[in-house]
Amino acid sequence: MYILVLLFPLLSCIIVGFGGWLLGVYGACVFSTASLFLSFLLSCFIFYEILYCGTEVTIELFEWFSVGVLKLSFNFLFDSVTTVMLVVVTGISFLVHLYSTSYMENDPHLVRFMSYLSLFTFFMLFLVTSGNLVQMFFGWEGVGLSSYLLVNFWFTRIEANKSALKAIIVNRFGDVGIILALGATFFVFRSFDYSVIFSVSEDLDKV
Repeated sequence: MYILVLLFPLLSCIIVGFGGWLLGVYGACVFSTASLFLSFLLSCFIFYEILYCGTEVTIELFEWFSVGVLKLSFNFLFDSVTTVMLVVVTGISFLVHLYSTSYMENDPHLVRFMSYLSLFTFFMLFLVTSGNLVQMFFGWEGVGLSSYLLVNFWFTRIEANKSALKAIIVNRFGDVGIILALGATFFVFRSFDYSVIFSVSEDLDKV
């Protein structure tokens, strides 16, 4: 159930992006908006289960690699902060999808726009649910890519091209800061996993 929150926007992006010509404009809009609504409903349920029931869920899918003390797994962490962000991201994204179906109804490339929106939502959810800093960085890069695609949606306009390039260049400066922070974090904690970092941080506070 937890992974479905991420899968709904991803499936919406893939199906609408590659099969939008079969669904048609109306069908693509309905499908993508419904997918985000389902993701929002699941986020509300997870919010209740995690925040009000006082639980925390970690889902580990597989191990990326293990070299010496560096062990990195592909995992997702659902805690109180994550669940709040899930509701915010899916709720706002659902409203944006719903609003776009009317605001851009006369745009001939509306299907492509809906696919980009779903991709942006997926990477935002990937970022906030990541169980380690490296995975979070990939989510950050995905959000940057999706932002570039959305800003440059009307790629025939010079100003849209300039704004998209500016956004992706500025994002590269942010990447440098994140990479330096990742190196400093691993130097101190010998791990990128949030569970290890949080537990060690609590011990450091007691010293």
